[in-house]
Amino acid sequence: MDATPHPTDEPSTAEPGATAGTPAGTAPADPELADPAPAGTDAAPARALWGERTGVRQYTGRNGRGAEVLIGPGDAEGVFSPGELLQLALAACTALSTDHVLRGRLGDDFPAVVGVSPHPVDGENRYGSFDVELVLDLADLDDEQRAKLAERVERTAGRQCTVARTLDAGTSHELAITHEPMTDES
Repeated sequence: MDATPHPTDEPSTAEPGATAGTPAGTAPADPELADPAPAGTDAAPARALWGERTGVRQYTGRNGRGAEVLIGPGDAEGVFSPGELLQLALAACTALSTDHVLRGRLGDDFPAVVGVSPHPVDGENRYGSFDVELVLDLADLDDEQRAKLAERVERTAGRQCTVARTLDAGTSHELAITHEPMTDES
C-alpha cells in the first residue's frame, strides 16, 4: 500500500491554504495536481507524460516513472484506444480514490473489480456520459451497512477523483505544433 496520507471524507479541519479535505503539510488527493517544486530546490521535477509514435496509428504512452501503455485504434489487437484510456482513467481514479474507505470497511485484501460503460452521443464523435461500477463482495454487511458504505464511497469519489471532477466540470485543451528535428541526418 502507498504511504501517501489519504484525506477522510469527514468535515475538513484543514488549515487555510490546504487542499480541501487534506490537512496542511500533506499531499493532495492526486499528487499530479501538487504545486511544482520551488526553483532552486532538490525536489523531483514535474512528472513527464508523452506518447511516442511506433507505427501507423500506433503510439506507446510513457511516463517519467517508467510505465508504458500501447495505444492505437479501437479495432487493433493488443492496444488501448484513446477512448478506452479515458474510460479506464475514470474507473481507476474512482477505485483508487475510494480504496481507503473500502479498506477501512472490508479489510486490506478485499477483492474488487471496477468497470465503466460509455454512452456515446449519436452522430457526434464524443461521449455523453459514463457509468462506473465497483463490484465488491459485501456479503458480510447488512443492508444498512451496504447503504452507508455506498453513500460514503460516492461522496469520497465525488471529492477525490480528479478525473471525474475534471469531466464533470468540463475542461478545455490546447494543441501546439512544435518543430524539433528527430532524425540524425549526418
